[in-house]
Amino acid sequence: MAWLKNQKARVLPKSSFGQAIYYCLGQWDKLVAFLQDGRLELDNNRSERSIKPFVIGRKNWLFANTQRGAKASAITYSIIETAKENGLNPFHYLIYLFEKLPNLDLQDKDALDQLLPWSETLPPICRMNN
Repeated sequence: MAWLKNQKARVLPKSSFGQAIYYCLGQWDKLVAFLQDGRLELDNNRSERSIKPFVIGRKNWLFANTQRGAKASAITYSIIETAKENGLNPFHYLIYLFEKLPNLDLQDKDALDQLLPWSETLPPICRMNN
């Protein structure tokens, strides 16, 4: 950062190099956060890839011409893509959810947690290799 601040004083702000320095200084906190937390990804390519099927198929989603339809579509895609990111087979995971959710004990605070895509208690049939 010291080098960037030193260069900032030596270059024209509107030059390409000056703009790069100003940009880098403006993004410094994000760069530091990325370097300090190894779980963070440098770009959002994975999330972009996960919404690509939705963007490509949007003409197939004509039923989403209402807020309720759009919300249902967003929830469905969110569940499916989160399942994929957690190594689950979306089809088997959805079947499992449809079987378990109607009988869920809402008084049991851990019951819903056990159905989440990252839960270790999910049956093997939900895993991607099945």
